[in-house]
Amino acid sequence: MMSGTRNRSSVSVGHDAFLDIVANLVGILIILVVVLGSQSQSRINEASKAEPVDPLGLNSISDDSASEAERQAVVRQLARERSRASAATKDSQRLESTVKQLDVRIETTNRRRTVMLALLQKAEQVWTDKQAEMDQEAQAAAQRQEAAEKLKQELAEIEGERGRLEKATPEVIAISHLPTPMAKTVFGKEIYLRIKNDLISVVPLDELSEAIRVDFTRTAQNSRKGASDAVVGPIRGYVARYVMNRQNQLVSNGGNLAQLTRARVVLAAIEPVQKPFGQPVAKVLKDPDWLDVVLAGAPKDTTTVTIAVYPDSFDSFRKVREQIYAKGYATAARPLENGNPIYVNYAGGGTKSAAQ
Repeated sequence: MMSGTRNRSSVSVGHDAFLDIVANLVGILIILVVVLGSQSQSRINEASKAEPVDPLGLNSISDDSASEAERQAVVRQLARERSRASAATKDSQRLESTVKQLDVRIETTNRRRTVMLALLQKAEQVWTDKQAEMDQEAQAAAQRQEAAEKLKQELAEIEGERGRLEKATPEVIAISHLPTPMAKTVFGKEIYLRIKNDLISVVPLDELSEAIRVDFTRTAQNSRKGASDAVVGPIRGYVARYVMNRQNQLVSNGGNLAQLTRARVVLAAIEPVQKPFGQPVAKVLKDPDWLDVVLAGAPKDTTTVTIAVYPDSFDSFRKVREQIYAKGYATAARPLENGNPIYVNYAGGGTKSAAQ
């Protein structure tokens, strides 16, 4: 870019110097023309103002006293003046012609200068665009180089980690195996647990079912026809929202038809009052007394521990199940989706689980 600026400056200085020389020459010629013209005009004016009989003062010379030599001198003087005037006129015409020629050359030079400046501007624009492209390419190259260096560093770290792993002794992980007998429907005592957010709690299913029965018996006669809902609890941190259905049916009584009103609990949704709720699974696994208290008094051969588990706690479920199995109890799993409570379908047979 610096070389382009230097060339432009040198071209501009050359043209300015040439124009200055031409302007000075034209000025000098104009001054000469003006001086010679003024002198010729003054001579002509003086000659026209003089007396026609004696333009050079011959009247002051008497015919008797004037000599032939003086008259010849005056004639020669007139001839010289005429010659000078003629020469001045020719010089003036020549200078005018020269000025016209110089004007043409100046105009031609100006046109060439304009063309050269336009070409110079075009060249500068092309150079600027090219330099911008080169800058972008250089920037992209720098970014590629930086990315390459980063990849090299990551590769070196991976190679180092690979070498360390190859030299390290692999850790032996013991996997507990739980036998999987044939599943069977639970008919004995059932203890219900809930694991969510790696927190475990006991679901008082029997107590809530009894509370639903009492509340249903109290309100069934006063309920309107159709489906209605109610809430019982909290019991040990849980509430149950149940739906009951009351409808009229025709029954046969000794050959006669009679209308009977029937009400029953259809469905219940059980969930804790506070969320999150329960004891950390890690704490329960370190201190098995919690499970011992929960399982106390429950016979091992007729008791099933059902665990409602959510997707975020499958690992905790596996560990709790191992401890429960180690204590000799059958277990059953009830996977639930996030956001869903524990549903109990009383119309379809209650809460029987499949134990293993």
